[in-house]
Formats: sequence, structure tokens, C-alpha cells
Amino acid sequence: MHTHHAIDYIELQATDLAEAKRFYAAAFGWTFNDYGPGYAGIQGPGGGTGREVGGLAQREEVTSGGPLVVLFSDDLDASVAAVERAGGRIVEPPFDFPGGRRFHFSDPSGNVLGVWAAPS
Repeated sequence: MHTHHAIDYIELQATDLAEAKRFYAAAFGWTFNDYGPGYAGIQGPGGGTGREVGGLAQREEVTSGGPLVVLFSDDLDASVAAVERAGGRIVEPPFDFPGGRRFHFSDPSGNVLGVWAAPS
């Protein structure tokens, strides 16, 4: 279902989570899994397939840089080491979230991406 180091998830920022959900539901038929007041997983059109393809993250203000692209990893710690060896900078070290663990890094051009792994 998930492929090691492939793009797996896109996270969009929203200053008004309810309005963002309303907009994407009306425009594209997306449905959502709510994970509390600050986050909603995107199921996709028509009720989705059960697999989330992205999320809406509540923010006070949308930061520049656009959506957060998230890769999947079979081994999060090895991915952290690979990013560092390749010259990337860890901007948010591994942390737990309801779906597993993830970290954020900056590539040499300044793009920030995330990498996640399922719970062990």
C-alpha cells in the first residue's frame, strides 16, 4: 500500500479548517477524517477509498512554501540518517502522531518535506 521513499501524502495549510473542508468538499467531493480541532485527513472524492491521500492542517497563518509533501519510509531512523548524509537539514526531529512517526527536513534548495513511518 505504501512505497518506501515515494511521495505518499500532501498536507495543505488552512487558516479556517471548517471553511477549507467545505470548499474542497463542494469543489471536488472530498471527504475527511477529523483528528481533533486542528487536523483533517483527506479521503478523496465520493467517500474515498479508506486510504488518506493528504490532510488539512489548521494554522494561524499560512506560511510560504505551499503544501507539505510527505514521503513514506520503511525505516524512519535510516531515512533521517540518509537525509543528513546527503546534505539535508532536519528541521523537525522525529515525533509521534496518530498514524506513526514522522520528521521534517529541508533539502539544499530550502524545500521542506516530511517523511513518515507506520507504528512499529
